[in-house]
Amino acid sequence: MKLTIIGTGYVGLVTGACFAEVGHEVICVDNDAAKVRMLRGGGIPIYEPGLEELVNKNAASGRLTFTDSTAEGVQRSQVVFIAVPTPPQPDGSVDMSYIERVARDIAAAVTEYKIVVDKSTVPVKTGDKVAETIRRYCKAKVDLDVVSNPEFLREGFAVGDLMKPDRIVIGVRSQRPVAAMKEIYTPFQAPIIVTDINSAELIKHAANSFLALKISYINAIAAICEAAGANVQEVADGIGLDERIGRRFLNAGIGFGGSCFPKDLSAFIKIAEQIGCDFKLLKEVQRINADQMERFVKKITDTLWVLKDKTIGVLGLAFKQNTDDVRSSPAIELCQKLLKEGARLRVHDPKAMEKARAILPEGPNVTYVGDMNAVADGCDALVVATEWEEFKKLDLERAYESLAHPILFDGRNLFVPAEMEKLGWIYKSVGR
Repeated sequence: MKLTIIGTGYVGLVTGACFAEVGHEVICVDNDAAKVRMLRGGGIPIYEPGLEELVNKNAASGRLTFTDSTAEGVQRSQVVFIAVPTPPQPDGSVDMSYIERVARDIAAAVTEYKIVVDKSTVPVKTGDKVAETIRRYCKAKVDLDVVSNPEFLREGFAVGDLMKPDRIVIGVRSQRPVAAMKEIYTPFQAPIIVTDINSAELIKHAANSFLALKISYINAIAAICEAAGANVQEVADGIGLDERIGRRFLNAGIGFGGSCFPKDLSAFIKIAEQIGCDFKLLKEVQRINADQMERFVKKITDTLWVLKDKTIGVLGLAFKQNTDDVRSSPAIELCQKLLKEGARLRVHDPKAMEKARAILPEGPNVTYVGDMNAVADGCDALVVATEWEEFKKLDLERAYESLAHPILFDGRNLFVPAEMEKLGWIYKSVGR
């Protein structure tokens, strides 16, 4: 089928590349002409494992093209996906201006029946607003269907998640667009759930909020484990083997972050509030997440006493492994808190240093280090802030010799406490 994806961020670009990979003819639209030129030239604006190869392969085959013209994208395709940002506002609600702008652009370009698909994470009732906006601004007065098709992609694993999804959710007002939507997703061989559009829009917020809840739950358990002298990883293994619970998202750390969980949690609380429901449970999830960071900072200050003029090495800047995304990154938040206390930082991340510089500028108190094994040089302590797999291969002997004191704060529980203590380290992790 001929498909258009409006927006070439993490969701839009991955979706477009994967749709092309299974044989659809895809045109990706972005209003950033410089980004379009980059994509046409074989460049990729984000890091996502496997994405560059997928984009270049399908661009070379002609199945994947790029334009900065929404009108061109709308006119060339049967189905138009909206995958633009929905950033949070100060009160926790969602900024819908990008969605509204795209709906108006579609309205100006459409001349025949189209299926318009909300791929962005949006509040319930957005589909109705998109349909109303297009009809209001469409001079041609054509018929159309608006569909909700939420994404469930994990940054760092997005290509695999889309190529082998665990489910496809399609929310509709009528049955007319269902056949076309099923045709799009048939090559992916995943269960397809057809719901009403309001339910589909709620599914994404409900899913992400539940996963955030699961992380906060194990972090709350981690605090109890520390007080009781237990090991949170062993507790997580024990409860995770229960198939009703599962082991995934039960890894204690310094809290969740990124572009989805914090935003979607706040948005869901606000959505519930607007329809007269006080979602107190999710407010507690937010509180636990904030407390987790404060507990970790306290662990550092309790050990080092005064942070002013001390140099701390920080491993990790992305909000999680396998991505260069630093939006709402706990690692960046940790760095900012350490700087506020007067510390100097030496920081490293395998992929996120370029983007981190915009939030955490390099200067007298922040040094970016290209080699993870050199981060500890001249430092008073070392911190693991992101769970990159390669950090497990850190040259501990060199770090031990490089540090003023062999102190490591492991915010992601990458190392084994007994082994670290045997090597002579002062080792502080989470919940162990």
